[in-house]
Amino acid sequence: MRIADVLRNKGPAVVTVDPEMSVSTLIGELARHNVGALVVTENDAVVGIVTERDIVRRIHERGPDILNARVLDIMTTSVFACLPTDTVDSLAETMTERRIRHLPVIVDGQLVGIVSIGDVVKSRIGELQTERDQLESYIDHG
Repeated sequence: MRIADVLRNKGPAVVTVDPEMSVSTLIGELARHNVGALVVTENDAVVGIVTERDIVRRIHERGPDILNARVLDIMTTSVFACLPTDTVDSLAETMTERRIRHLPVIVDGQLVGIVSIGDVVKSRIGELQTERDQLESYIDHG
């Protein structure tokens, strides 16, 4: 299965934020959209990603005053991304090795989606269920 298939099932919607937004406002956006990461864009270009983990680490390091800082001050700028043509298996491997839970999907510099580890797991469970159903059908009908 390819990442394009995952996006076809979940949809291409990606919530983005501006790097000048406050961390406090960012937290509200995470809660409002019920997501664990937001892609940071400027002039339609991906410039970073910010996750719940980033926020917790910065609060631990710098205290609650970080809530008044800008997204720019806490975001991860080294963004790993994937392509729609990548396989779910290769993405699972990358996410596991690099301990990444969210990967933007980028084509020709344009953000076209985002895939989470939950999306990868859901896809893999779907594949396993299909294989199981096929095996049961083969056993039942020979």
